[in-house]
Amino acid sequence: MNDKSLAQLFDPRLLRDYYQLTKPKVVALLLLTAWVGMLLAEPTLASLDRMVLGLVGIGLLAAAAAAMNHSLDSGIDAQMRRTRWRPVARGRITSRAAMQFALWLALLGFVLLYWGVNPLTAWLTLASLFGYAIVYTLLLKRATPQNIVIGGLAGAMPPLLGWTCITGQLSAEPWLLVMIIFTWTPPHFWALAIHRRDEYAGANIPMLPVTHGIEFTKTAILFYLLMLTLICLLPYLIGMSGLIYLVGSLMLNLRFCWHGWLLKHADRPAQAMRTFRFSIYHLMLLFGLLLLDHHWLWRLS
Repeated sequence: MNDKSLAQLFDPRLLRDYYQLTKPKVVALLLLTAWVGMLLAEPTLASLDRMVLGLVGIGLLAAAAAAMNHSLDSGIDAQMRRTRWRPVARGRITSRAAMQFALWLALLGFVLLYWGVNPLTAWLTLASLFGYAIVYTLLLKRATPQNIVIGGLAGAMPPLLGWTCITGQLSAEPWLLVMIIFTWTPPHFWALAIHRRDEYAGANIPMLPVTHGIEFTKTAILFYLLMLTLICLLPYLIGMSGLIYLVGSLMLNLRFCWHGWLLKHADRPAQAMRTFRFSIYHLMLLFGLLLLDHHWLWRLS
């Protein structure tokens, strides 16, 4: 490899583009929920080495899924204002190079989880990658307005993955956390889809606001927010969390429902994006409450 090739390889702009392929903000949110799953898995602090290896492995596979999404969706991304500046859509990185990058990340993450953590977590994380990159991106996104509902299961898995990192086995409690994210995903994403409805229509993507209209989507958001409020009660009802989580989650969910109500009944052009942005903080704070409550109960015991 000559000096020119090395200079191109370590070009800060190229490195920034490859970093962007991994969707770092999305991966960070996924890792937060996985980390909470790890800390809730045992009454005392789990092995730091296993936690670090687990987070790195899950992060690598999540980043691989994101890079695959860039590669497979480059044609769609190029047609939408929100995504047309992505590296593959703009041609700064080829679709093939993005896929190769994704496969190397996936291989490294799988090996790290399989031998550094446990095989169960490795296979479950790989299945999540397949669910997002292939089932959702390549199939469901182009086929049905329920794409984000069905495909959302892959993005809801990190708390379960964090739990299995520590325990090496499946149990009921982390599935409640999966249910929370699974129910949170449609109102989160449909709020954005309402804001970008014309772009999805132009790209011929059958998102719910395109196929069933904006008013129907607003009603569906409210329905899912009510389900989310009820499902968020379950960790308290089964004794997985205490009053700190119960009170905090009710406040967060009522605020989320209020955003959904305004979206449905108030004539505010920017409300869809306000709802979308709040949903991100909602999930972060909700899992923070789970962690705070767990730490408080652990200290009391």
